[in-house]
Amino acid sequence: MKVLVTGASGLVGSALVPYLTTGGHRITCLVRSQPRPGAAEMRWDPASGVEDSGGLEGMEAVVHLAGENIAGGRWTAARKARIRSSRVMGTRTLCETLARLSQPPKVLVSASAIGYYGDRGAEPLWENSAFGTGFLAEVCRAWEEATQPAVQKGIRVVLLRIGIVLSPAGGALAKMLIPFKLGLGGVIGSGNQYMSWIALDDVVSVIAHALVTDTLQGPVNAVAPYPVTNREFTKTLGRVLKRPTMFPLPGFGARLAFGEMADALLLASTRVEPKRLLATQYVFRYPELEGALRHLLGKAS
Repeated sequence: MKVLVTGASGLVGSALVPYLTTGGHRITCLVRSQPRPGAAEMRWDPASGVEDSGGLEGMEAVVHLAGENIAGGRWTAARKARIRSSRVMGTRTLCETLARLSQPPKVLVSASAIGYYGDRGAEPLWENSAFGTGFLAEVCRAWEEATQPAVQKGIRVVLLRIGIVLSPAGGALAKMLIPFKLGLGGVIGSGNQYMSWIALDDVVSVIAHALVTDTLQGPVNAVAPYPVTNREFTKTLGRVLKRPTMFPLPGFGARLAFGEMADALLLASTRVEPKRLLATQYVFRYPELEGALRHLLGKAS
């Protein structure tokens, strides 16, 4: 299958491209920089579109992962604007381009996030749950709505609401490793907030599953089936690393260090379940946290 990928240099994209290539798919990457000589790359600007949109004719599938890193720094007004525009404007521009093709792709797998649901305590959340409140929820809602040009063209659009991606190569887990290895890890806030996570291996496998599963359409929760509280996550990571977890980070400390971002990413509780994935018989490689962490960190039980 000929697959177009945006965000190929990110945490998920850099794992997805070799995964799909090994599976026999032909990958072309949309990049913002000048394409490298001999590389299967095309240049695009999320604000203005693809330089040579004719080169997209005949693409059978698209995976759209591009977007500003939400945890890359404090949420100033300017940074929040970049986070929103990189997702909403970039998605709309891509989908409008795809909708103008005479041979559009059959499927678009477009990243979204569980931030769509907001802070919901211990409430179980499925794909048909209402969207929440707050900056991330509003961004995710607009992000998903920006795929409408593709939907109206008749492209099967899968909106992957991705949870906390676990990988030592980047993201939340990578940032936790140093303090935890030093024995300085601990619960954040009350520790009762739910963390809906997924191993990187499963993220790329879920994307591949979505590309070929015709019954998947609309929002799909890309999370492991067993979410845990922050307290459970902390204890499990400490056990895997064989380190104590005696240094909590109070809520006020998190807000002092990270500002508004702390409430949305560290203190919010989102208990999400992958109802639609399980209904399509997707089998998680790492359904439980300890097994996932031991695999990712190379720690035998």
